[in-house]
Amino acid sequence: MQVEDMRLDGNAAAGTLREIFALDVTAALAQCACCGTVAPMGALLEYGHGMGVILRCSSCEAAVVRIARTPGWIRLDVSGIAFLSIPDSPASA
Repeated sequence: MQVEDMRLDGNAAAGTLREIFALDVTAALAQCACCGTVAPMGALLEYGHGMGVILRCSSCEAAVVRIARTPGWIRLDVSGIAFLSIPDSPASA
């Protein structure tokens, strides 16, 4: 089988993406891209303001997640996360 035979566009992952983004991710483990600390998303420090939210690492205070709301869009920047492990059920947490 050729690589091209396995390739689909991102729409093929719609079901998987819907499952992931519908979960409560406060128990998910996020690794800070800056210092490497691994902690639950719920342990990050929130800095909220009118336009959105910034979640910072509790160890080095680097911005881990940025969420901004604009007309018609939610903008999500997770470039501060090196790796995210999301439990697929409450029992896995």
